[in-house]
Amino acid sequence: MSNHSTFGGSQSRKRSDAAPVRPAVDYTRKYVIVGGGPAGMVMARALLKEGVPFDWFERHSDFGGIWDMNNPGTSMYESAHFISSTYTSGFCGEPMPTSLPDYPNWWQIRDYIREFGRRWGLYENVAFNTSVEHAEPLPENRWRVWLSDDRVLDYDGLIAAPGVTWHPNVPKFAGTETFRGDIRHSVTFRSGQELLGKRVMIVGAGNSGVDIASDAARHATRALFSVRRGYRYVPKHIGGIPTDAVLNGIVEPPAGLSLSSDMNTLIDSLVGDLTRLGLPAPDHDVLSSHPIMNTQVLHHLSHGDLVAKPDIGHFTETGVVFTDNTFEELDLVLLCTGYEYKIPFLDEDLFTWKAGHPQLYLNVFNRDHDSLYVLGFIEFADAAYMRFDEMAQLVVMDIRARETGEHREALLELKANDRPDLRGGMAYIDSPRHVNYVESHTYQRYLSTLRNRFGWPDLDHSYYDAIRPERAVGEHGHEPGGMQ
Repeated sequence: MSNHSTFGGSQSRKRSDAAPVRPAVDYTRKYVIVGGGPAGMVMARALLKEGVPFDWFERHSDFGGIWDMNNPGTSMYESAHFISSTYTSGFCGEPMPTSLPDYPNWWQIRDYIREFGRRWGLYENVAFNTSVEHAEPLPENRWRVWLSDDRVLDYDGLIAAPGVTWHPNVPKFAGTETFRGDIRHSVTFRSGQELLGKRVMIVGAGNSGVDIASDAARHATRALFSVRRGYRYVPKHIGGIPTDAVLNGIVEPPAGLSLSSDMNTLIDSLVGDLTRLGLPAPDHDVLSSHPIMNTQVLHHLSHGDLVAKPDIGHFTETGVVFTDNTFEELDLVLLCTGYEYKIPFLDEDLFTWKAGHPQLYLNVFNRDHDSLYVLGFIEFADAAYMRFDEMAQLVVMDIRARETGEHREALLELKANDRPDLRGGMAYIDSPRHVNYVESHTYQRYLSTLRNRFGWPDLDHSYYDAIRPERAVGEHGHEPGGMQ
C-alpha cells in the first residue's frame, strides 16, 4: 500500500535548549478540522497542546482513514502492508510497538492509529458520522461550514486533512468502449479472491500496483503486469533488517555485509538485471522517484506466474494490443494508476493548481486565504506521520501569530512571497505525482530554520508530554536513533 516512505531519513532531533518558553495564550478564535485520518489526528493533538478551541468532523464512524477496510471509498485491500518499517514510522511520542512485524498489515496499522486516538484522548474531541458538505470563505478570513446534519457553523480558520488516496485517477485508452471484459480502478479492489479463474492485467507499478500484481500471480488464471517505464524495485530488507532502518543508520547492517554508498549501485546489485524478467531497465535514479518497496513482484516474474508487458496500445473486444504489437485476451483490467488530489468540500478556485496539485506554501498554507490550511498534501520518500506533526506545528505557529500579533507580519510575508527550493537539488522524474515532491531532509532543515527563527522547539518524543494522559511506563516501541 502506498504510504509516504521510506528513504527520507530519521534525523535525530533534540529540543533546543535556547527556545524560549512561550507564555500561554487565551485564544478567542475557533478553528475547524475536517478529516479524522492520521493527519487530522496529529493536527487535533497540536491544537490541544496549544489550547486552541476547535471543532473536528469526520464522516466515518471511527479513526483509521484509508486503513479501515470498512471506511466507504477506502483504497485498502487485504494484502496491503506499510511500506515504511516500524523503525521509522509512528507518531511523535508514540513509536510503533516492537510487538508489530517489520512491515505491519492494514489492520495492524488501523489498530495502531485507533490506539493512538485512545491514548491521547482524541476520541473525546471528534464528531464522527458527520461530514462537511461545503465550506466557503467569509469576510475577515472567517469560514462558513455546512454539515451533513444540516447545521451551518462559522469559524475563524479551516484546516483540511482530506487524505490523498480517495479519488481515483482513471486514464483513457483507445478502444475501451468495445472491450467486453471489466476495467476497474484499484480503489475497488479488496481481495485476491476476486481474481480467481480470470485472465487479469495490472496496469501501473506503484506500490499498490506491485502488491496487486503479486495477488494476481497467486490467484489469476493468467496474470499480466503492464508498465510504461523502467522502475527500481527496492527490497524491504537488507541482511534481514528493514531497508529504511539500515539506510537511515538506525540499525547497523550485519557484520561482513559491505554496502555501496551509491543508491543506484546498491539497489541494482541487490535486485539484479530487471530486463531478464521482461521489465524495462530503470530510467531514473532511485531517489528521483517515489520508491517502490517490493521485490515480491520480481519473485513472481522470475517464476513465470506473472508476465511483464509494455504499455497499452489499444483495447479490442476481447483483450489488449500492446505497444510491441503483442496481443493478450483478458477478462479483467485493474488500473493501479494513482489518485487525484481533491478537497471536495472546497471550491477549486480557492487554490492555484499545477498538474492536479494545489500550490501551497510549504505544502501547508494557502497563499491567498490566510486562514486556510491543508495537512497531508505532500509527497516525499519518507515515513509520513512525523512529517505531519511538523506540519501541524507550522499551523499552530501561524494560529498563535494570528491571535497575538507576534511574528504576524513576518509570517504573512513568507506565505505571500517565500518560495524555497525544497527539492534539495534532486531532479525528480517528470510526472504529475512528482510536481510537488520534496526532498525530506531539505524540508526538515527548512522547517527547523523557521522554528529557530520564531522561537519554537524541535519535536522529539517528549514534545507532547505536558498533555500526555496517564499511562503505564515502558510501553514505547522502537526508539529510533532519533525522530524522523
